[in-house]
Amino acid sequence: MSHVKTLDAPRMAAGRWSPKTEEERQAVLNQLEHVLSTPYFKNSKRYPGLLRFVTERALSGEASHLKERSLGVAVFGRDPDYDTNLDPVVRITAAEIRKRLAQYYQEPGHENEIRIDFPAGSYTPEFQPQKDAAPPAPPARALHKWVIRLAIPAALVVTMGAAVSLWPQTRALDRFWAPVWDSSGSALLCLGGAGLAPAAGTQSPALQTPAPAVTIGELQRQEYVAFADAVTLAMVSGLFSSLGKPFHIRRHGSADLDELRYGPAVLIGAYNNSWTMRLAREGRFGFEMETNTYWIRDRQKPGRREWIIHSDVPYRNIPEDYGLICRMQDPITKRTVVVAAGLTKFGTRAAGEFITDPSYMQAVTQEAPRDWYRKNIQIVIATKLVGENSGPPRVVATFFW
Repeated sequence: MSHVKTLDAPRMAAGRWSPKTEEERQAVLNQLEHVLSTPYFKNSKRYPGLLRFVTERALSGEASHLKERSLGVAVFGRDPDYDTNLDPVVRITAAEIRKRLAQYYQEPGHENEIRIDFPAGSYTPEFQPQKDAAPPAPPARALHKWVIRLAIPAALVVTMGAAVSLWPQTRALDRFWAPVWDSSGSALLCLGGAGLAPAAGTQSPALQTPAPAVTIGELQRQEYVAFADAVTLAMVSGLFSSLGKPFHIRRHGSADLDELRYGPAVLIGAYNNSWTMRLAREGRFGFEMETNTYWIRDRQKPGRREWIIHSDVPYRNIPEDYGLICRMQDPITKRTVVVAAGLTKFGTRAAGEFITDPSYMQAVTQEAPRDWYRKNIQIVIATKLVGENSGPPRVVATFFW
């Protein structure tokens, strides 16, 4: 293929291969960048970061330093004495890289390329040379070297320009989700159920007395899920899957406090999700309700009711819905919790779109404190109603503490 540098014939033997010349090492790096540009890697920050780091170190003769702890520190910013058993980020990421490399090389047309392998039980990549290469013609060799010398800086300029334009967006969304993605254990995705959950001042499900036995029919009705909540769940779970973060899904009534203590959680829905209503008491912004009236309250301005919906009004007469996005440490579980919830289903769906689209988070961080990603975060959004769907979310208030 045109992106792979042709190699000298004496080094074309099958099996493991150790690039010796600068030309060969550059060919491997070119192949690496090509692999990282494919759908298997381009939508992630974690997998390309680790694979690029270990490949560059292996090519520079530093393979002996590629240990789990050193990679956790150098690539993922862990403390030098972090517990690799409690935080297996390197092992999880490496396993996903191995799977994605195997998927890439199994595709037709890739079998003759330079091969980059990440063998199990090791963090040192292995290389196999291009299979169908032929020696370059000697007369063109000197000119070819000058072309390479000119082309590489030009390619670097183009690559750096693209990175400058794309990196801030990726970084903002990654930083928002970092406490969830980098945590040990599976994340809980918790959906609201049918009807209204207990109000903000009542006990959470885990603290209530056991509920009486229900019939199968009643249980099925309790497990109804709003379509907008399901769409939000699909957006969030798709994002998690693309990054290899394990997760499990529960309805709010079946989730218990132990699950929230085990790992991070994402709460979807407001008035139909008891866990959201409990957590909403902790921040500046939260959900309130009276008969047929729902609003997002502002604790710093108690009389403020501009983000409000009247449920007895035909929805086609409601111009906007409002939603609340939170990322904060739960004061009870000490775990990171993300909330995506609206006054109605339209606000919930808009909140789900906001926390999975890098452009929205980037817009918020432009006006945020420099260390915003280390703080608890609340974002109030508004969305226009377009038929039976929500329009693009827009930010109306933020709070960091």
